[in-house]
Amino acid sequence: MNGSGFRVFTLVLILCWSGCRFARTTLDASTEEGTTGPISAQAETVERAGSSTTYYIRPDGGTPTECTGVVDAAYPGSGTDQPCAWDHPFRALQPSGEPGVPGTAAIAGGDTLIIGSGSYRMGYGAPGADNCQTDYPQQCVMAPVPSGSDAAHPTRILGEGWDSGCRNPPELWGTERAWLILNLTDASNVDVACLEITDHSDCVEGHTGGLACKRDDYPYGDWAADGLYAEDATTVHLRDLDIHGLASAGVRAGRLMDWTVEDVRIAGNGWVGWEGDIEGDDSNSGILTFRRWVVEWNGCAETYPGGEPTGCWGDSAGGYGDGVGTGATGGDWVIEDSAFLHNTQDGLDLLYHTLGGSITIRRTIAEGNGGNQIKTAGPTQMENVIVVGNCGFFDSKPFTYDVDSCRALGNAIEFHLHPSDRSTVVNSTVTGEGDCLAIAECVEGESCTGSESILLRNDIFQGNPQFGAGVQDSTCLAWTDVSAELFAVDHGIINGIKGMPEPCPPQSLCGAAPGLVDASIDSFDARLLDGSAAIDAGTTEGAPAEDFAGRPRDTQPDIGAYEGWGPTAWSYLPLVTARPSAMCQAEALPQIEARGTPR
Repeated sequence: MNGSGFRVFTLVLILCWSGCRFARTTLDASTEEGTTGPISAQAETVERAGSSTTYYIRPDGGTPTECTGVVDAAYPGSGTDQPCAWDHPFRALQPSGEPGVPGTAAIAGGDTLIIGSGSYRMGYGAPGADNCQTDYPQQCVMAPVPSGSDAAHPTRILGEGWDSGCRNPPELWGTERAWLILNLTDASNVDVACLEITDHSDCVEGHTGGLACKRDDYPYGDWAADGLYAEDATTVHLRDLDIHGLASAGVRAGRLMDWTVEDVRIAGNGWVGWEGDIEGDDSNSGILTFRRWVVEWNGCAETYPGGEPTGCWGDSAGGYGDGVGTGATGGDWVIEDSAFLHNTQDGLDLLYHTLGGSITIRRTIAEGNGGNQIKTAGPTQMENVIVVGNCGFFDSKPFTYDVDSCRALGNAIEFHLHPSDRSTVVNSTVTGEGDCLAIAECVEGESCTGSESILLRNDIFQGNPQFGAGVQDSTCLAWTDVSAELFAVDHGIINGIKGMPEPCPPQSLCGAAPGLVDASIDSFDARLLDGSAAIDAGTTEGAPAEDFAGRPRDTQPDIGAYEGWGPTAWSYLPLVTARPSAMCQAEALPQIEARGTPR
């Protein structure tokens, strides 16, 4: 599924990089003939008395007539009601095959469904898809997962190995233009873990460069539109998921409350990675927590079976390409130890986070996205963030069809403020080749008062020649039309920009090289060299206790995302992902063993 490319930033966060196998579409299955949009009713559930039950799925299981489903064993080959597993997830969550009809759940809220390792066709022609028809095979999708009774008694959909590192997750692959694979419509108090969700095609919905999916008549091929769909879902935990290669969106989800997403990769989906703009109201609420969330290569097709990016396209070609985008939303978004890489438009686009709540981003990198790297609305706190705004990344690449390089001027960070909002960027490292490293505007339709503020403290800002302008123009540090005093900078290093601030901000260095391992835009490495001017030059006020790598900062913190360390020993450590067979292959690269002391 994955190639061999790797790039490593910390001992904590291991990321698939370029070479790894890895939106909105007007051709959404929910609006075409034979459909009525997202299924909004809970699946009919087979009632049973008693406590929760664990069911098993495995490729060598049997039908519900042949097997009880409650024993993890193969079907013996004869007999009925045998103590053995079912043979397909559709046995537990049977499709109705009818537009607007949710299907039937053979499991109850609070039950556990464990899916054995193997490959499962999800759509027309699969075991348990008896109700489906060739007239509208896009409706051949699993019934919604039934809600658990409360957070302490969730319904659980788990892949084999969910409790032992998820080394060989089951593959659920969509076919015959199924419009989703995993259905969390009206599903609350649900845990989902250890699954690979994909299809077996490199087509993209509506692609204008020769990769468009077949839509005129049956058979349509081995493709599916979306990987995971959710609406009106509360208290959901997603963990150890690899969602990749879908024709439209990896995740399409809105009206969520109190979600936790951990160790989830969303990659190589043809329109968008995480699409929060669904039909009707989109707004999320509560606390939305994302940890170790890798969102990459969206807006590109993914070759099958090679798993390489191809046909990358964006708005200029009629596509999309955000890594993460939403409709109008609220909620407190907390994003930690995550990465937004090589999406054809914006990396993390929370421009429409306008309905209340806050955004917190910690120990996260955004790099190589074709538009803005990070875009937020409302009060935002960033710390230990690395932003590499090489927005021209897709230009002239062999996998690029048509990407609007440095779309929206390619500003590395964009803030959109409500009246009186206060935002901070602390101990971060920012570079770029767009118009500016940071810009700020008032939220559209609102009037800022001049009381807003954005504090930039302990940060490194490295400018570059602006993409497409050669050496005649360089990036600016910051631009705003809110007020001249909006941006406050202290304890910073500012280099390579146009319009260097005069006087230099307090306790800052202007026009001084920051002393990074590699400051060039296309091979940027934010670690500090010995003798870097950033070492011991920061302030403790507001500084996080740890750096980007999760290592402790000392009593005189350094400037930038990394704390400089003097290792006591060098160790060559193999890079091992959580699921080496399902993610990138391991590769040995030099790493500093975490036995040193801060400089």
